[in-house]
Amino acid sequence: MTVVIKFGGNAMVDREALAAFVAGVKQLCAVGENPVIVHGGGPQISAGLKAAGIVSEFKGGYRVTTAESVQVVRDVLVNEVNAELVELLNSHGVSAVSMPGDVDALLTAEHRTVLVDGIQEDIGLVGEVVAVEAPAISSSLAKGEVPVISTAARATDGQLFNVNADTATSAVAIALAASEMIMLTDVPGVYANWPDRDSLITEMTSDELTKLLPKLESGMVPKMEACLRAIEGGIPTVRVVGNLSDEGTRVTK
Repeated sequence: MTVVIKFGGNAMVDREALAAFVAGVKQLCAVGENPVIVHGGGPQISAGLKAAGIVSEFKGGYRVTTAESVQVVRDVLVNEVNAELVELLNSHGVSAVSMPGDVDALLTAEHRTVLVDGIQEDIGLVGEVVAVEAPAISSSLAKGEVPVISTAARATDGQLFNVNADTATSAVAIALAASEMIMLTDVPGVYANWPDRDSLITEMTSDELTKLLPKLESGMVPKMEACLRAIEGGIPTVRVVGNLSDEGTRVTK
């Protein structure tokens, strides 16, 4: 059973969350699951851009990506976040392998726009994954490896794109016909009335999530849109969790 996990860069800077994540991946492997990790790196990218003298800007929950910044984004994702995560997992007995999304056509992307206040806006070199080289990932899984996929991608003409890790995760999950997709966030799940901590939703349908979408914080919107896309793409269960050992919010058709 293949489980595709979205891992955010925020957890990389939280040692406790990182340790819990590694333990969770080890547990999945121990019970015979085949985890695939798709990661972003928001804080690390922001730091890398700042060091390069580039100001970060967001629209509709997505990072505006210029020709100047896209290579910085890619280098941070692959050379920092991915490399550190693979090394950490391997040091804890998980056979992790680096699979950069922009190498060997692992992730193919096309330019996308983003809806901001009812208007579609161009936010630069931001792409949507339109194809996944699933056989390469499946081959890695067959060898007992845990693929760790970074979310830069290229178009068919070679143009490099920054790809939102949430949407990339759903594309990978659908391509692999995963049994479950897990959206790891910095909150325990989806809340009906955030920030009311007593309003955590444990189970909901995709229709219920669709109705809740306009009420969510902007940063949660891409995550929940990715969850809906995964359900529509045939993934039977999506879980939104703060920790791999938590039940969080379970979304089904």
